[in-house]
Amino acid sequence: MAAITLDRTTTEPAETKPWRRALGRLVKRRGAMVGLFVVLFFIAVAILAPLISPYDPVATNWGLVRKPPSAAHWFGTDEIGRDVLARVSWGARASLLAGVVSVCISLACGVPIGLVSGYVGGFLDGLLMRITDAMLACPFLILAIALAAFLGPNLTNAMIAIGISAMPAFIRLTRAQVLNAKVEDYVEAARAVGNPHLRIVLRHILPNIVAPIMVQATLAIAAAIIAEASLSFLGLGQQPPAPSWGSMLNTAKNFLSQAPWMAVWPGLAIFCVVLAFNLLGDGLRDALDPRHRA
Repeated sequence: MAAITLDRTTTEPAETKPWRRALGRLVKRRGAMVGLFVVLFFIAVAILAPLISPYDPVATNWGLVRKPPSAAHWFGTDEIGRDVLARVSWGARASLLAGVVSVCISLACGVPIGLVSGYVGGFLDGLLMRITDAMLACPFLILAIALAAFLGPNLTNAMIAIGISAMPAFIRLTRAQVLNAKVEDYVEAARAVGNPHLRIVLRHILPNIVAPIMVQATLAIAAAIIAEASLSFLGLGQQPPAPSWGSMLNTAKNFLSQAPWMAVWPGLAIFCVVLAFNLLGDGLRDALDPRHRA
């Protein structure tokens, strides 16, 4: 029994060691840590939006039309007297929600299709890849705009449209990783001892291809946030008077000379959160790369 206990204590650290090394490499990357801090900051802003500004983001005040930043209104007011800080804070909810939910839709649909396509191969693989190629032939944002216009202008439909438009990238990535993994020795060994195909895919292949999918998901969130802002700018996303960074920019374009602060703050918010997700994704890519030893 003592020997068994000793074996367990010596093998458990070895099992977690790769993830600890990856976490250590991630922490050493300043850009990734800055990106993580900014992402957490915007998540806190979205959650604490009612506490950040005492004003209602949709309440109008005709006596405060296009007032510049002041002690009472730190970010100024918009064309109908609404507090810009309140609208930017509440708009963070729509943008972050759209980014995360859209990528979750892409993962939920794209990863299983990529797994099946890469593992089964043959005619099914060819059929699925031709459909994927047809979707990739249309630019991501154009396809999202077309789907959002077809489904109807609201935030839920915009998230569905963005998720479907981003799905081909996850299908391609997952298929490529499965094609590489299914010829590895550990998969051949699992197949030789009689494991069913579903178990091989879920227990042996999928856990070993999670890292690149995580990196792609992080970068895809940034693209989804830009797509949501673009759809809202065109009137196909979050509908007024609900706050959204894209719709705020759409309104602000008419008052750039009279009230530039209306465009500066939502534009700066989009820039910061997208840059943060890109920095975090780059850091994850380096940290999860098994060939990286630093």
